[in-house]
Amino acid sequence: MFNRGLSPRTIEYTNAVIQSAFRQAVRWKMLAEDPCVGVDLPRLKRREMEALSVEECKRFLTVARESDWYALFALTLTTGMRPSEYLALKWSDIDWHRGTARVSRTIQISFGAWTFYDTKRKRSRRAVKLQNFVLEALDHLGGQPETERDLVFHRGGQPLRQRKIKVEFRRLLATAGIRSIRLYDLRHTAATLAVAAGVSAKVFSDQLGHASISFTLERYSHILPSIQDEAAAKVERMLMA
Repeated sequence: MFNRGLSPRTIEYTNAVIQSAFRQAVRWKMLAEDPCVGVDLPRLKRREMEALSVEECKRFLTVARESDWYALFALTLTTGMRPSEYLALKWSDIDWHRGTARVSRTIQISFGAWTFYDTKRKRSRRAVKLQNFVLEALDHLGGQPETERDLVFHRGGQPLRQRKIKVEFRRLLATAGIRSIRLYDLRHTAATLAVAAGVSAKVFSDQLGHASISFTLERYSHILPSIQDEAAAKVERMLMA
């Protein structure tokens, strides 16, 4: 697979599926051992994360407000939801009283058909707090849905394609005079904004739906020291006041 030019992540996923099958075969005593054990996988090259600054976020939202995409980008920029999660949101997932959105499913397209799936892991099922301006944007998205099962983000009742969202995202970035970044980097931007606001790692780990806080600490180790600096400064102000 590597020689055919397939990515290390694709190879890793394939190995995981095959290894799961072989493990079951060992349990059923169809094999003496799992032949996948000890296989050396190509190392994953993690792409460097990019995030918008606070000033860039303001400029981006100002431009997006004049488009039909404001509610979608306002939500993902502030919550850090994955594209497959916010595209699967239904109106019944929005709790207007508590100001939250419930993440309980994802949506994927396969062979031209849309399919809903459970979230990737248990911790991915979560209620995410929505800021007031995001709730207002959702409220003005396009009137009341015919049923609570309707998707929040759609075109003519059909789910949105990520490809279309990426095109609009790049267009809005260019209009705002901001460098081009990946759509998924809005998730990293949400985490960076949380750190800048002094939110604890545990809180934004839960908000992002990470498997564990240790993963969050490892993933965002480059921006977490600022939390410690701010915490130390706050304690010093209390003690020395």
